[in-house]
Formats: sequence, structure tokens, C-alpha cells
Amino acid sequence: MNTDFSFAVSRRGFLVAAAGAAVSASLRPARASAVDERQIKVAPGQARFSGADGPSTAVWAYDGTIPGPILRLRQGEPVRITVENGLEEDTTVHWHGIRLPNAMDGVPGLTQPPIKPGESFVYEFTPPDAGTFWYHPHADSLVQLGRGLAGALIVEEREPVAVDRDLLWLLQDWRLASGGQIAAGFGSAMDAAMSGRVGNVVTINGRAPADLSVKAGERVRLRLANASLARMMALRFQGHSPVAIAIDGQPCDPHEPEGGRLVLAPAMRIDIVLDMQGDPGSRHAVIDDFYDGLAYTLTTLAYDAEPPLRAHPLDASLALPLNPLPAPDLANVVRQEIVLQGGMMGGGKLAGVGGMMGMATPGMHGGAAWAINGMSMTGDGHAGMAPQFTLERGATCHLTMRNETAWWHPMHVHGFSMLVLSRNGSPVPHRQWQDTVLLAPKDIIECAFVADNPGDWMLHCHVADHQMAGLMTVFRVN
Repeated sequence: MNTDFSFAVSRRGFLVAAAGAAVSASLRPARASAVDERQIKVAPGQARFSGADGPSTAVWAYDGTIPGPILRLRQGEPVRITVENGLEEDTTVHWHGIRLPNAMDGVPGLTQPPIKPGESFVYEFTPPDAGTFWYHPHADSLVQLGRGLAGALIVEEREPVAVDRDLLWLLQDWRLASGGQIAAGFGSAMDAAMSGRVGNVVTINGRAPADLSVKAGERVRLRLANASLARMMALRFQGHSPVAIAIDGQPCDPHEPEGGRLVLAPAMRIDIVLDMQGDPGSRHAVIDDFYDGLAYTLTTLAYDAEPPLRAHPLDASLALPLNPLPAPDLANVVRQEIVLQGGMMGGGKLAGVGGMMGMATPGMHGGAAWAINGMSMTGDGHAGMAPQFTLERGATCHLTMRNETAWWHPMHVHGFSMLVLSRNGSPVPHRQWQDTVLLAPKDIIECAFVADNPGDWMLHCHVADHQMAGLMTVFRVN
């Protein structure tokens, strides 16, 4: 299994400050200028999801790797990333979860011209928040994501976090045909109107999962990111008690998830801390049981036979330093509401495409299967999309999202993080800020954010089939 980075720890003693400083220094690239310069090329490539002896699969990749290279940036320091398009179709890059200028958001037509084949685009921004983010295309999203274009972006905290190892699992699934090639049929009517293009092979960091070797007594920070097109995940760590410390890159109050089950929809990230309290030599499954009757073992925590690193869990705070998010003024809000409609069995109104769907199959021939407030925006966005609502800069928006459909929808807001206030009338605890909020069927979720970032911003479902088939809108901040 590909992991991120690690460092050795003496069993005789653990010097958090010294070790943390050494790791932090090793991760920081030497700088010849004030701006961190990066280059990425998008091009066809090959991957071996099942290892060196498995079949080679034709993919599209960033810098030839699946997933793309991990981009490690520094909080509050500018970066300039040149993206070269080696595909035979347009592309862009969306820096998912980063609060950046609208012109750098990567939505073709809406915020930038698409990157034509053989051309480049320079993205410049300064990440204000530390945390776990990712990057992916926003042009021909369904196909380009489904063929492999995704990578992790990590903005490091200014001070090192007291853990023994910091690992990343970028989770993807793939719909492979016989012979190991990516199956055709992107955008089928059934996928569009139901649960989306769920694959039949799941990978961690681009490979079929192998055992994760761990040491008794160590503390691990595990960054989980779901880069699948449609697959929802619910992970259980048998024999362990994961503690969530950040959601969608934003620190939360450290807490154990309900029932120990981490629900991770497409585009969501959760950072957890795992104190490895199993016995040396023991094995513990990590199980994904989101879909009824389809539970499977994602991977296994395999303890080595060495004595425990320490007798008791590391005595250090789990709380991460807070990011500079503007606090919503909940006593003085502008209220907006979006209603999700449509889909198979949804009975939703699609006013933007002629009212009720009638007897036709929603999503057929690339048409609309979904709507927001009765209107469908299909595809990836384009110039001239009328905003669903407009906010004055600096206003606090109280946004209610109602899911009137029979399906799950991870709703992603560009340019902002939202404080999740309530779900179905019950307050949401643990100070959870999210850029991707998962709505179960019939859910009603209330959120709030400060409209401090001007521009036209997308708000859409991150099940790619749903977005492409109409579950997308735009709002404007003046």
C-alpha cells in the first residue's frame, strides 16, 4: 500500500517537539523565491491497480501517477501551479475545498476559459487554511474523474502535530471490464437517475489495498479522502476507536463518530487519530459497510511483533489549531433555501426542462434527471448561468438544503466552508465546518457561512452523474 510519510521513533522515549520539528522541516521544500512554483501535466497514462503482476489499465493521470502527486503547501504562503493539458479534450483543475479567488476556482466558462489541448493555465492562490484538500477536473467531470484524474492537496499546519505517523488514504473506485480496462458507458440513464457510477474495484492511493503495518502503542494521523465518482463509504476500524479531528480540512472538536462509523461521501475528507492499542502480532479489519448486504474488508491493520512503543496512549492534545474562518452572525442572517428534486422514484418537478418527467426515463440521452428549486443545470458549468440567489459581500447566509429525492447527495459549495447547524431539526455537535455536506433521502440540513468571497460560485452534488444530469446551481456574491 502506498502511504504518505513516516519517521522512526525510539521505544526508549518519544520527544514530540524534536521529532515533530524534524518532520516538519523535512516536508518543507527549499525555496528560491517567495512563491512556491509547481508544474503538473495532464495526460493519458497506465496504471496497475492490482500490483506489478496485474493487468495494465489505460487511465488519464496527473504527472503519470494514479492518484496525482501529493501537493504539500504551506498555510498562508503563495503558490503558482502551471497545469499543462496533454489530453485531446479541454480540462481545468478545481482545488477542492480551498478558499481562493474566484478566477482560480477551475470551472470552465464560469470562472476561467477551459485549458485547450496543448495549452497551459497558471493557477495562483494563497491557501488560508491548513488541512486535507484535493484537486480534480471540472471539465467533462464524469469521464475525467472516472479515468483517474484526482490528487491530494495538503496544507500543513504552521506547527507540527504530535503524532508518530501522518498517513493519507485517497480512496477511489473503478468500474473495470474484463481485462482490467475501464468500462465504457459513462453517463448511462440508470446511473444518472439513481446512485451514480459505482465501481467494482476499490483502491487506496491507486493500488488494491494491502495490509497496513502498524506498531502497538503508536499514534497515527490518518487523512481519509473519498475521490470516487459515486461510491459512499462507511468505515469501521475493528478493535479501535478513531477520533475525528478535522472534516473537509477544517478542525472540529475531537470526537468519536457515532457507533465508531466514519461516513465518507464522494469529495469528503475526514482526518482521524488512531491510537494503536492492539496486541503485537494481532490483525484488525477495516470494513466498509455503507451499502446494505455489501460489506467488505477494505484493508487490515497488521501489528508487528515488537513490544509496544509506549505503555499508554501519547499524552498530547488531539485538537488542531483553528483556521481563520469568519464566524457567521447568526442573529443577523440572509435566509436562502435550495430544494433537491428528481431522480428515479423521486417524483420531482423539473421545471427547467418542461415540468414533470412524465413517462420518460430521467437522464436519457444526456438530459436532465435532477433539479434544484425546479431548475436543471447540466454539464460542468458555462458562461451566463443565472445565479439561484445573490448575496451582498460580508452577509451571513443561512442556507437550508432540502432533499426531496430518494437518493443520497453530497452537496459541495465552491469557495467557502459552511458551519453545519442542524440536521432534521437536531443541532449538529462538534463544530463541524464542511464544504461537502451529505444529505440522506428526505434530509433537511441548515448551514451558515459568511459571504466574504466575491464571484459566481457553484453549488452541486458531487456524485458526478447527478451533477452532470442537472443537480447543480450557481450563487453570486457581489
